[in-house]
Order: sequence, then structure tokens, then C-alpha cells
Amino acid sequence: MSIPNEALQKLVQEIETQAITAQREINVVRATIASKQRDVRMLELTSTEVKQLDADTKVYEGIGKMFMFAPTNNVQTRLSSETAELKNDISNLDKKLHYLETTHKNSREHIDQIFKSRGR
Repeated sequence: MSIPNEALQKLVQEIETQAITAQREINVVRATIASKQRDVRMLELTSTEVKQLDADTKVYEGIGKMFMFAPTNNVQTRLSSETAELKNDISNLDKKLHYLETTHKNSREHIDQIFKSRGR
């Protein structure tokens, strides 16, 4: 029992659309992961610099167009919580990336399988 050409063509188009969509999302996720990794590196560097300061050193944080005094331990706490949050986001994005790569790979395999079975 063979599948009509129109149905087969429609099926290949749908699978190919799914593969293209997955590839686009893979690129977006990779760019997002790279951006968040840069942010984590910056936060870790800032945290290292703040740890090296004396306890009585005044630290100021930028808020809009002005700077406000913030105790060193508050700055350190904020930096570590932001770093943890970003690392959690990266972990979730890695899972999403794995899913999308699997989806893309499976879509390509299905298309190849359809063409191979059609060639017989």
C-alpha cells in the first residue's frame, strides 16, 4: 500500500517546516546561552573584585542615572543571587537546546527515511 504523491509531499513539507523551525530556535537558544554565560562571567568577576575590598570601603550601585550607597555584603548577596539565577536559566536553556537538537535530528531522519522508502 503506497501513499499518494500529494499526501507524501504534504508530509515532507510539514516535517521540513518543523526542522527549519527547530533550527531557528536552536540558533536563538545558543545566542541566549552565550549572552547569559557572558553575564555570569561579568557577575563572577565583579563578585571577586568586591570580595577583595576592605570591609569599610564604600560601594555604590548604579540605579538609573544615579548611584546609591550599598553595603558590601548586600552587593555580594545580590551578585551571588543573580549568578545563581543565571546559572539556573542556562541549565534550563541547555535542556531546551537538547530537545530542539533531537527534534531537528529526528525530522531530518524522517525526511531521509521517506525519500529512501520512496526510491525503492
